[in-house]
Amino acid sequence: MKLWQKNINVDADVERFTVGRDREMDLYLAPYDVLGSMAHITMLESVGLLAKDELEALLRELREIYKTAIEGKFVIEEGVEDVHSQVEMILTQRLGDVGKKIHSGRSRNDQVLLDLKLFTRAEIRLLAEEVSALADILLAQSERYKSVLMPGYTHLQIAMPSSFGLWFGAYAESLTDDLQLLLAAYRVANRNPLGSAAGYGSSFPLNRQMTTDLLGFDSMNYNVVYAQMCRGKLERTAGFALAGIAATLSKLAFDACLFNSQNFGFITLPPEFTTGSSIMPHKKNPDVFELTRAKCNLIQSIPQQITLITNNLPSGYFRDLQITKEIFLPSFEQLRDCLRMTGLMLRSVKVNEAILDDPKYSPIFSVERVNELVIQGVPFRDAYRQVGLEIEDGTFTADKTVNHTHEGSIGNLCNDRISALRGEILAAFNFNKVLDAEKRLLGEA
Repeated sequence: MKLWQKNINVDADVERFTVGRDREMDLYLAPYDVLGSMAHITMLESVGLLAKDELEALLRELREIYKTAIEGKFVIEEGVEDVHSQVEMILTQRLGDVGKKIHSGRSRNDQVLLDLKLFTRAEIRLLAEEVSALADILLAQSERYKSVLMPGYTHLQIAMPSSFGLWFGAYAESLTDDLQLLLAAYRVANRNPLGSAAGYGSSFPLNRQMTTDLLGFDSMNYNVVYAQMCRGKLERTAGFALAGIAATLSKLAFDACLFNSQNFGFITLPPEFTTGSSIMPHKKNPDVFELTRAKCNLIQSIPQQITLITNNLPSGYFRDLQITKEIFLPSFEQLRDCLRMTGLMLRSVKVNEAILDDPKYSPIFSVERVNELVIQGVPFRDAYRQVGLEIEDGTFTADKTVNHTHEGSIGNLCNDRISALRGEILAAFNFNKVLDAEKRLLGEA
């Protein structure tokens, strides 16, 4: 079944090539296609394009289809082109010609864009929850190990004293900044394109504000041409937010792999969280962190992949945009999985509390000695030279007492402020507005 088909059967190879993986990808969108249809037909009844009894029958059946989709039982049958066609076919089978009325005032162009926006904002909510959960683990570990010193590095050379409190807390704050970008992507996603039809509006007296309110959007995409221009832009914008989170995880994973190696020995992973070698019986490989690094590096390519598909397209819809689904839709679950696994690993990691007992790390306290001399009145450049010469002639003795008190330092981590900032950002999403609107549409409120 094709919503656009008339009297000519399309060549089988053309159909295979043009449909591509749409049936597979559209399963991600099924519950959102149903929600969008519920809002649309409620609006159609309000403007006289559906009778009240027709609306009630359609809503009843759509709620059943929604349950099927949420339970993972929704199927796009062979020969059916996409999720929109499957939903309309089910309604027509159950209700007759009434099922054919749900497409009035819509195009598949604004329908799929609406589905993508509803999907994206729902996935962003789940992603924000996972990011926040990992940040909680990081902050808890930061507090737990705040007094345990470790060497800090620049150029992979030992540099200055750091601490596990700083290391864990740094990634918690990085994720907090990543939430800022995710919030921006959410605000782009949370605007209603429905009613733009094929990109040029409709002669029907559509009430776009009504569907905006019914679906809990912050506003509509006002200009109907721009609404269609959001396709590709939406995915790219959200892709940048995902890439930011992935970059944080990838860096953390690299640190963990490095610190877990015998040459560093800063952390140890429980044996049950590592894998072995087929030939070397001693191996305990940090495969979870290695795969996290690889998967997150791949996720970081999403904005570029989408840009390459869309950057030479003029305004209006083009079939090229279909391919963005394959890149975009699975990426949320992939990133959430990496966040969950990273949290599992970090919650159980064991920290070496005696790293700095090794004399090779003594030079990292040289800056502490320079600063001490400066406080005693020695000019900085003279103090720097004095300590440098002591290191060169082997007479430098490290005082491993560290007293850093300024904001964000070893002795003043500001974890409470990081947590408070994260709370402010999460509150700005206002997820409850959307959840309440969806409950009302589903008759659950």
